[in-house]
Amino acid sequence: MNPLLVENNAGHGAGIGARAERRAVIVRALARRWQRWVQPSLLRRLLLAQVLVVALMWALAIGLFVHDSNSRPELVRYDTVYATIITATQNLAASPDRQQETLKSFDLTLLETSGDFSSESDKAPVMQVWQRGKLIYSSTSSVPPIINRVLGKVETIRFGGRSLRARTMASPLLDTRVVLAEPNYFRLNFTIENRSYYLLPLIISLPFLVFPAWLAVLLALRPWRQVTRETAERGPADLTPLSFEPPHTELRPMVRSINGLLRSVRDRAARERGLIADAANELRTPLDAMRVNVEALKAQTHDAGQRELMANLLRSNDRATRLVGQLQQLMRSDEMPQDAVPETLALDALVRDRVSLVEPLAHARGVRFDVACEGFVPVFGERESLISMLSNLIENAIKYSPDGGTVTVRVGRDGTRAVLRVADQGPGIPPALRERVFDRFFRNPDQTQSGSGLGLAIVRSVLEKHRGQVALDAGEGGRGLLVTVWLSLSQG
Repeated sequence: MNPLLVENNAGHGAGIGARAERRAVIVRALARRWQRWVQPSLLRRLLLAQVLVVALMWALAIGLFVHDSNSRPELVRYDTVYATIITATQNLAASPDRQQETLKSFDLTLLETSGDFSSESDKAPVMQVWQRGKLIYSSTSSVPPIINRVLGKVETIRFGGRSLRARTMASPLLDTRVVLAEPNYFRLNFTIENRSYYLLPLIISLPFLVFPAWLAVLLALRPWRQVTRETAERGPADLTPLSFEPPHTELRPMVRSINGLLRSVRDRAARERGLIADAANELRTPLDAMRVNVEALKAQTHDAGQRELMANLLRSNDRATRLVGQLQQLMRSDEMPQDAVPETLALDALVRDRVSLVEPLAHARGVRFDVACEGFVPVFGERESLISMLSNLIENAIKYSPDGGTVTVRVGRDGTRAVLRVADQGPGIPPALRERVFDRFFRNPDQTQSGSGLGLAIVRSVLEKHRGQVALDAGEGGRGLLVTVWLSLSQG
């Protein structure tokens, strides 16, 4: 095959892969934005409430104007219009041509103010002028002479399927009467055009109210965000009261309630830690005494049955002693001692020391270690807490590994963080339980190995003090458990 063709095909495939990756990145970014948008937001809720209130007021104003315009005819209500037409008709009675021209101008003016309808339109207003008992002017020939029964009153006149609201005003001079009539229809356009000094500011300002409303809500929520920020920056073990005390009436009770809750939780946790620490300290002395006595009795007897019973007692004593030790470690990890001074430590060296200390325990079960460190990996922390964390991780890996298995330990760097990985070849932990196993005294119901359920709780507690992270995954090939720990690299 032509090498150049192969290279071109490879480059084409790489280009397609790069485009697909870019599309995937864009899709993921859009999906994240959509998730943020659909997520409930108090800011968006307040903003929407303001906009809805303004829109409701706008709709009510529109409805009021439309109702007012349709219930009270615009044209026929003005007495000044009638008086002007009557006066012009009377003054020009001696000049019929000028009279007709003037009335025509009045008619065109009424047409323009009503919406520029044609005089023959069914929606155009109608003007009829009578003088000396004779109709001398009519806007349209399609409307017959309109006769109101009562002068000055708006009446509904119907003819040929049409409906008009008409009003007649009269003057005794020259028996002059003026009839103005408006079609009886829903006049939304007329309302908007004739009440624009009310409506246009509302229509124009409504879209521009969104930004001021958003800015007002954003500024009003600044104290709330300050409380949220201070709460989010705290670790799970920081139960001191919030330092920010807002003067706002709406926010002050919530902050006081939070501080009260923090104080009660802190006091309760302190009492529990004191009780557990005292119990652990009190239990260690009788356990040590029991062990010494059982070992002495075992050395003095040669009966195989008794020696087996005493060996079982020693194994139970070991488990109880380990539980007491883990309780003491847990108390120390929850609250660093006053004399504990964080320092820069070599994580790789700490790991090698822990492995060398527990290697006899692993050798007794035929478990091997595969340890690799990527050079010097400095971290900043409290030595005893980190040693407690490492001991629990490595001893758990040995404990749950099968006889003849391998425990893999890797120490390295990941950007600005140190990474520790400990993997075994044991039964592992089901994905559904990988978060719950960090709870104190929780154990996998299917686990056959004995234990207290405190090892991983101690690991998480130490990492919370050191602002680290831990994750549980399946080991290589889906077998066993892989524990990954991240700690910040020391900058010193």
